[in-house]
Amino acid sequence: MERTCLAVILAAGDSTRMKSSKSKVLHPVANRPMIAHVVDAVAGADISSVALVVGRDAEEVAKAASVGGVEIETYLQKERLGTGHAVLAAKEAIARGYDDIIVTYGDVPLQTDGPLKAAREGLAAGSDIVVIGFNTDRPTGYGRLLVKDGELIAIREEKDATDAERAVTWCNSGLMAINGRKALELLSRIGNSNAKGEYYLTDLVEIARSLGGRVTAVDAPEVEMTGCNNRAELAVIERLWQERRRHALMISGVSMVAPETVFLSYDTVIGQDALIEPNVVFGPGTVVDGGAVIHAFSHIEGAHVSAGATVGPFARLRPGADLAVNAKVGNFCEVKNGKVGEGAKVNHLTYIGDAKVGAGANIGAGTVTCNYDGVNKSETLIGVNAFVGSNSSLVAPVSIGDNAYVASGSVITSDVPADALAFGRARQEVKPGRAVALRERALAIKAAKQSKS
Repeated sequence: MERTCLAVILAAGDSTRMKSSKSKVLHPVANRPMIAHVVDAVAGADISSVALVVGRDAEEVAKAASVGGVEIETYLQKERLGTGHAVLAAKEAIARGYDDIIVTYGDVPLQTDGPLKAAREGLAAGSDIVVIGFNTDRPTGYGRLLVKDGELIAIREEKDATDAERAVTWCNSGLMAINGRKALELLSRIGNSNAKGEYYLTDLVEIARSLGGRVTAVDAPEVEMTGCNNRAELAVIERLWQERRRHALMISGVSMVAPETVFLSYDTVIGQDALIEPNVVFGPGTVVDGGAVIHAFSHIEGAHVSAGATVGPFARLRPGADLAVNAKVGNFCEVKNGKVGEGAKVNHLTYIGDAKVGAGANIGAGTVTCNYDGVNKSETLIGVNAFVGSNSSLVAPVSIGDNAYVASGSVITSDVPADALAFGRARQEVKPGRAVALRERALAIKAAKQSKS
């Protein structure tokens, strides 16, 4: 029979060291609140029920944690009396009699489902408590995990450790799995006879052993257990997340010229044989198909780039941008809510907004789709194989028919039929010799001003 599991996620901290107007678990990692990363890890460990212990910004934290497929109930921790006290804020959920209880933290966004699954396997094998630890060459400040004959006999805080115990490099992450059938009994025995008068979850190791229970520990990669308390640590976590995701993409067949300069979002999808040049930023909601090329210094958000399409350098794709196969959006171009058809070219210095560009069309340099009148957004339609000359303004709503030509420098305010040629500019006139007179007049005005001063 499949074991049931409840994850208790502790996210009630005051976040004072973050120096922020909002809870630290709301701060983003890869453009997503860190609490959502934690819920994702929990969901990956086949845990569908979450008791979210909240304090500051309770409603916002609960909303950010609402990741699809996971049932979340929130419990308010009114006082901050230690980790044991925080877990008992979810007493109502724990009392339902789950097989497994996982305790994790909302400010550890790099955790994955692997260690959580390993901890659950430890419970299934007969342990009452399974502590998740990590090995580090910088153990100072962490509680050490002391193991004998395969069992965890103690978590020794550094101030209480002997020299030999301080040499131990296996450390306590704070994450823990508890036998759900015994959880309330064990938790109720945690006391607060310590200098701070707080209830520590780590006391469960000694309590469970004193009752004849088995206590074990499993290992997690150190990077996954990285917690966040301030902005400097948040920046470290962002760097670690980006490194992990870039590596995964490159292993899957994506080429990055200078991976350390590429920044991804939590949901960025890039296909095999895509090439990403240096200094590219991906915002949320971006899909780049295999074989596409993203040139340097481009910013892409909420967009789809099809196979063989090229973007940039120095291009911006905003939400709703959709480039078909072999389309091109070149340097210093911006596309917003615009579809660029197969093989179409938007080469340089152009804005395409609320528009559809037909297959094979060519949009000249400096073209602007004038989509906003100060109140409403309107659509521009550009047909198959249409040619729009440089420095043209297309005032929406307007359509350019298939195979139509728009002369350079035109302002187009009316529809252009298929196969037509449209001029939307004033007729040029030449006045021979007039430049001399204009220049003499300008010099006279300048001399008059100087004499007065």
